[in-house]
Amino acid sequence: MTANFIHLRLHSAYSLAEGAIKIEKLIKLCEENKMPAVAVTDTNNLFGAIEFSIKCADHGIQPIIACQLNVKHVKELNRPTSVLLYAKNKNGYHNLIQLVSNAYLSPSSENRPEVSLDLLSQYSDDLLLATGGIYGSLGALLLENDLNGAKEYLNFLSEHFNGRLYVELSRHNNEFENRIEENAISLAYDLNLPLLATNNVCFSHSEDFSAHDALICVNQGRTIYDSERETSSPEFYFKTPEKMTSLFDDLPEAIENTLNVARRCAFMLEVQKPRLPIFKPESGKSQDDELWNIAHKGLEEKLEKFKDKENYAEIRAEYIERLEYELNMIKKMGFSGYFLIVSDYVNWAKSQNIPVGPGRGSGAGSIVAWAIKITDIDPIRFKLFFERFLNPDRVSMPDFDVDFCQERRDEVISYVQRKYGYQSVAQIITFGKLQAKAVIRDVGRVLAMPYNFVDRIAKMIPFNPANPPTLQDAIDSEPALRDLINNDPQVKTLVEIAQKLEGLYRHPGVHAAGVVISDQNLQDIVPLYKDAKSTMPVTQFSMKHIESASLIKFDFLGLKTLTVIQKALDLIKNEGINLTAQEIPLDDKKTFDLLKKVNCVGVFQIESGGMRDVLKKMRPDRVEDLIALVALYRPGPMDDIPKYIACKHGIEPIAYLHEKLKPILEETYGVMVYQEQVMQ
Repeated sequence: MTANFIHLRLHSAYSLAEGAIKIEKLIKLCEENKMPAVAVTDTNNLFGAIEFSIKCADHGIQPIIACQLNVKHVKELNRPTSVLLYAKNKNGYHNLIQLVSNAYLSPSSENRPEVSLDLLSQYSDDLLLATGGIYGSLGALLLENDLNGAKEYLNFLSEHFNGRLYVELSRHNNEFENRIEENAISLAYDLNLPLLATNNVCFSHSEDFSAHDALICVNQGRTIYDSERETSSPEFYFKTPEKMTSLFDDLPEAIENTLNVARRCAFMLEVQKPRLPIFKPESGKSQDDELWNIAHKGLEEKLEKFKDKENYAEIRAEYIERLEYELNMIKKMGFSGYFLIVSDYVNWAKSQNIPVGPGRGSGAGSIVAWAIKITDIDPIRFKLFFERFLNPDRVSMPDFDVDFCQERRDEVISYVQRKYGYQSVAQIITFGKLQAKAVIRDVGRVLAMPYNFVDRIAKMIPFNPANPPTLQDAIDSEPALRDLINNDPQVKTLVEIAQKLEGLYRHPGVHAAGVVISDQNLQDIVPLYKDAKSTMPVTQFSMKHIESASLIKFDFLGLKTLTVIQKALDLIKNEGINLTAQEIPLDDKKTFDLLKKVNCVGVFQIESGGMRDVLKKMRPDRVEDLIALVALYRPGPMDDIPKYIACKHGIEPIAYLHEKLKPILEETYGVMVYQEQVMQ
């Protein structure tokens, strides 16, 4: 290693509302300081472990997978104490997962994430431990001048972390650190334990201190003028190796031991191939044979409606040919099990009279999905392509978006938990970010600026939920905002601090639809998280990174509209009308008469003011018009709405760039609307 110091106590942006360094920024800091390795020790979590590993590897930096973990103190204290844990190898990482997961799945009596000393010792193999400085139990004991207790505690740790225990020292110009340092060094020498120099890195550069202090205030709901609040420290920045070496020039071994830790930690997370849970057909057949059988049987049932047609043989041949093509592709790509798993829980839901959506997204282009009742949409009738969903060039997993009645969605997830095991099913974490408008309001509160004044500034930031603008975008596009920043020092300070905090993670949440299903105990694969309100655990890796950890995401979307439809169907039963959603005809004239009159308040996807305005001009008379409307009503394609309407009503002649495009674009009056049309 070329550097003479490695940072081993560092809080990334995944230390929510505590760390202010994004992973990309951390990589740049390491490169600027020629630091070949670095540890991320986020507080009580491994949220960023996989992103950190992959991005470090891409830049030739050694990632040290680690965590600052709360451990129940040997004495009763009002505050949690913590240690730093570093994974030596794969087994050490596995043990770290167990500890971090258990901190949430079995929290302390104070309902905070914490592990007991017994659990720490149980999963100590292949983990290196640093004592935590003033944040650890050793520091707490030394602050009480309990030298015997401190020695006893170190002996306990030495027993379970034999040769892997470091006495941590930090120098942040802190009176508590100054009080314990001499005794900590004496105990380390007495017990022959190595010293470890750290700096509590929470932000990038010394000039970022005020922004980080504001972040701490945001988390606490306090202002910077509140004397009772927790504060940051001007020393919590990413110090250079030279600065750290100078800081510990009297204890060179504490600096050298940072390299020692880095050399001992030879493990990083790598991208894993997706691993499907095992689905065992009740028939005893292989997954490929089972899918072939139920798909052919299901298709024959679907084809019953064509039996009276003169060209039935021709129709049947077209459907069978498409089915065989898809089945061969699914088998070749190894996804028969995926189709069977989704089919199993969708059909279970239908058997329990839980409303299920007809299908959405590219999955509706599969005739196999239609035959095995995952979807209710005939892809041949609607000219949908299977290749949009699955093809040999597709690098990611297929992904069915399945809508369930919002009120009964949890029943389907419970069924999946029972089938695959409660330890093998979890939801997926998400992270709320400090977006431009929110961060201006938060920082304004922290700086105790008048609400109305801050509100006026926040309202200068354009509102675009589909593509939220950054503060810089707003500054570039809004002259009034630029003038305020240039002429009012208070506003300039507000915006400068807000820009430094913009995009940081604020709080964890649960993905609205994503559920992972595994054939193993999830806690052996990924760290898990659970808050006091949750009924089931969530993965600590977000949707963006969960597949890299070998897990497959299944989408269980809760849709209020399905609940409304079902309640309507239940109500008309009182009139003696038994009807299912699938039996509702798509060419009902009275329905289109209502739509032409724009009587569509509460109708999914066409109830907004803009949609109703287009509907009034379009005067739809077929379901294809509604499909086109939903496809066109989005930024970009919206420009083609006037042409579609004009051509539909004969105001403008239908034109094709080439005569061969006519059969492809005829349905949409010469307007290129769908991805399938582009593909054709």
